[in-house]
Amino acid sequence: MMLPLAERYLALLKKALLNELYPELEGVLHYILLCQQAGKPVDGAVIRDIGRSRPDIMAHLKAVRREGNLVLWPLDGAEALYDPRHISQHTHTMIGRLRLDHLHQCLETIRAENIPGDVIETGVWRGGATVFMRGYWAAHGITDRTVWVADSFAGLPEPSVAEDMGYDLSAAKEPALAIDQACVEALFARYDLLDERVKFLPGWFRDTLPTAPIERLALIRLDGDLYESTFDALDALYDRLVPGGFLVVDDYGALPPCRQAIDDFRAHHGITAPMESIDWTGCAWRKL
Repeated sequence: MMLPLAERYLALLKKALLNELYPELEGVLHYILLCQQAGKPVDGAVIRDIGRSRPDIMAHLKAVRREGNLVLWPLDGAEALYDPRHISQHTHTMIGRLRLDHLHQCLETIRAENIPGDVIETGVWRGGATVFMRGYWAAHGITDRTVWVADSFAGLPEPSVAEDMGYDLSAAKEPALAIDQACVEALFARYDLLDERVKFLPGWFRDTLPTAPIERLALIRLDGDLYESTFDALDALYDRLVPGGFLVVDDYGALPPCRQAIDDFRAHHGITAPMESIDWTGCAWRKL
């Protein structure tokens, strides 16, 4: 049965953000890099039909798209490993199909139950999740909600609290995480979704979020990775999350500092709302 037009648009939008439409092109890039690093010649026949020739590569990419989990690959015929992220990080979101579908479900509930408020992501990388949120409002003709896009747009801060020591994800160490605001704006424009309903909050969360002109939030999506970034966002925004609204965490399973920030905040504020596991790293709860 044919889906309604809005759902067909949103399904296509997710496929585009996750690069599920042209996975073979990414598979070819991985194959060429594997050959290069293993000192093997590139086989044109493999490139012409990468799906049949290298089903292992395509299966890996499918798993990455599902879980947003980038792992090291063994080189062909060698014990050494190579890091595929410099290819996969050209996709428009790293959160994976499961977390993107969960975000979609949250927005469906917000619309169905008429939960008031805007939506925000703190830590947006290339902006894919916020693009989807704006696309969701557009698909359903919703014009009275804002998508807030909060990021330093210069990478993560260097560790400055004890809980973050040993997790330096700053631009000097992880330049791929430092995506500037112009690139994020350009991505919104590429999807024809850059308008007055998209508001940017550039800067460190401790500086921008406490005074951000946000009255009510129906959804907060945290992707700050570190303890300080996660706790600062929660401290500034949680009181503005309305009852029934969603608090979504991207890195609860992946990064111990993020997990500790969530656990500490919930304990300090007596938050007893049950947490839902989304996938290997994401989790969420609804504010009581």
